[in-house]
Amino acid sequence: MWLLTKLFAHVDQPKPRFAFQGTVNWMRGLAISVEDGFSHQQLREFYRDTQRRQSNEQGDALAFECLTMSVHNVSAIESMKAIDDPYAIVRSAIVAWYYATYYAAKAMLAARSGADPQTHAAAGKVWQSEIVDSRLVKAPFDLSVIDITPSNVRQVMDTLRAGNMTDLNAEPVDEYMAYGALCSYLKGTADYERWRLEEKVKSGREYKQGGFTSFRSKAAKDLRDAKLKPAHVNYLVQAFRYRGEANYRDAIYLSYGRDESERLRQFVTDLAAVAGAFSLMAAHYSARRVVRNDWAEFVADLQEHGEFEWPFDLSEI
Repeated sequence: MWLLTKLFAHVDQPKPRFAFQGTVNWMRGLAISVEDGFSHQQLREFYRDTQRRQSNEQGDALAFECLTMSVHNVSAIESMKAIDDPYAIVRSAIVAWYYATYYAAKAMLAARSGADPQTHAAAGKVWQSEIVDSRLVKAPFDLSVIDITPSNVRQVMDTLRAGNMTDLNAEPVDEYMAYGALCSYLKGTADYERWRLEEKVKSGREYKQGGFTSFRSKAAKDLRDAKLKPAHVNYLVQAFRYRGEANYRDAIYLSYGRDESERLRQFVTDLAAVAGAFSLMAAHYSARRVVRNDWAEFVADLQEHGEFEWPFDLSEI
């Protein structure tokens, strides 16, 4: 493989096998985990105690706008499932999955408090404080780690795993393996975020002035941990990392090498299922928060003027 040899000679590349498996197996794990828990009835039950908020016209308008964007992206992935050659559309499907996720999260934030974070990083931070910490997100999308110092991540992961040591190297075939895969990606993302913040600390003035060359000394570790302790990893942070890996660093392994057409067809199906579950969850939550009669008006308007096929029936909410 000439191209792969060329890249390994000049660029720091991840291992091809793990890059592909990590990409498809995390989504397979998520798809298995949402399969039996995101019906209209189950979501109505999950949000039964959610109170309608005081009128916030601007926040409601933003929620409706973001929901439309989210549902449209889910519809896009659903349409891609009919394409016989998954290689032609797999990266586009990942992008649609990400924006279905991102805009669904934005809709929930708008419905929750009217918040409108302007960057992906800011959205992940507000999502943690307003949605995850308030237990307004349904499993498996609730998994998170706050304080990504190495010792705390180990402790949190030990608690979450409870002995389940399945990782992303194995394709999940049941809920137990799926959960292990989700824990594996959460841990990997926490490690990545720690590395990213450590690199920022190393390039900072205090680290350089201290003459540090590692984080072994207490002073250097304290400097590092001041950045790591308030940091967090949640589903949105994972989604942002995933989009970047699958479309930039790892993209060659979704278009090159051994023919994995069958697994990629399943992958596109999984992307649609996971994005659809997350988007439907956001729709149910938003419907409980916006002005009561406006939800029916929103659905009726989309029925009349929407130019894309709904991936699920909003009128049942």
